[in-house]
Amino acid sequence: MQRTKWGGIADDRFRGSGFFRVDQHDGVFWLVDPDGGRFLSKGVNNVRFDSDHVRNTARAPYADACRSKYGSQHVWRAAVADRLTSWHFNTLGCWSDELVAGAGASPLAIAPTNELGASFKLHRRDQVFPDVFDPAFAAHIRERASTHCARRCHDVGLLGTFIDNEMYWSPDWRGADELLTVFLNLPSHRPGRVAAIARLQEHYREFSQFNAVWQTPARSWAQLAAMGRVEAPFFRMPAGGLNDALELKANLANPARAAFSADCDAFLAVVADRYFEVCVSAIKAADPNHLVIGSRFGYQAQSSVIAAAVRYLDVISFNCYELDATPQIDAYAAGGKPCLISEFSFRGDDAGLPNGHGAGPRVASQTERAQCFERYVTAALRKPNVVGYHWFEHADQPAEGRFDGENSNYGTVTIDDDPYVELTATMTRVNAMAERIHAESAPGG
Repeated sequence: MQRTKWGGIADDRFRGSGFFRVDQHDGVFWLVDPDGGRFLSKGVNNVRFDSDHVRNTARAPYADACRSKYGSQHVWRAAVADRLTSWHFNTLGCWSDELVAGAGASPLAIAPTNELGASFKLHRRDQVFPDVFDPAFAAHIRERASTHCARRCHDVGLLGTFIDNEMYWSPDWRGADELLTVFLNLPSHRPGRVAAIARLQEHYREFSQFNAVWQTPARSWAQLAAMGRVEAPFFRMPAGGLNDALELKANLANPARAAFSADCDAFLAVVADRYFEVCVSAIKAADPNHLVIGSRFGYQAQSSVIAAAVRYLDVISFNCYELDATPQIDAYAAGGKPCLISEFSFRGDDAGLPNGHGAGPRVASQTERAQCFERYVTAALRKPNVVGYHWFEHADQPAEGRFDGENSNYGTVTIDDDPYVELTATMTRVNAMAERIHAESAPGG
């Protein structure tokens, strides 16, 4: 099987454009590499010499081990690049040292995140989600995209641009707030709060109709606007799976709850459309040559958010720390766009690490860890919309915990840079046959 220098299958099914793009063959989505190869992005996140510091210290155990082993970061880059390609990976995922991409005998694609919305959220520090109604939002996004994306415009090795990582869209592990209540609880002068109240006013003809659902202490729209905090009258479960059926049942039983859910979803749709329209147009203006590969959803988003993503993105990306990603793939693929699993992993309890903090399943051994990888990736590749998968992460986390306390066995290598033999042997075998498995996902194939 002949391959291009990027690792794509050179079988003349597609024509090269000089940059990565997306296409279909027999109903199956593919990335197409710059030379026309039929390409799946098989990546590893956080491929860095200084990958993790011990929390609240300057110590970086992996960097210390590699400095002793390789002598310099330059030598390490070449060694790790060749090791990754020997395992049939072809992409450096998020937070990686991009100089690794060209350090080995074969190039690796890069897939950076530009944190467009997150940077505006930090600019306005009281926000959980960027205020997309703020007149400064679009200007900020255009400026950041111009700074971070324009310089990559002619980079042949750029797979595409991630907009953000794991933005807060609705209730998840971080909290129970709806985005609507988040915006209603911005300071009274903020455009997002004004917009949220205005949209509720447009929907409810009388304040009494609104308050029959929301049950606030206010007695008028003016009093609502002046309230210090607006409490949600109901709690909704995160989207997906059994939760969707339970939500439907609860809404059918309670018209007020159904109305509240409709309010949240309608506002979410407006915010998502504004977010993706502004971010994607800014990136495309700065860099018309490359794909926009999503915002790395941290969990299954609400259908209105997925619909907005489908309208604007080239590829929808999501992180999925489950044993099986196929339910999420089905949810994201329903809109007809290609999908990229931008983060997943499994942790082995025999690695000598606490595994006390961090996402994803824990298994007993490295043997089970390798088996989980094979089952997960093989099932994903059998979905025609999937165009890649990125493993989190290259090296294990420190046992003492990194900046956020995570202390888990996520690595393809130990903290001393020794490969996990069973895992990487399985990765090598599955990665090598990934294109064949995916080609067989053709409808009716």
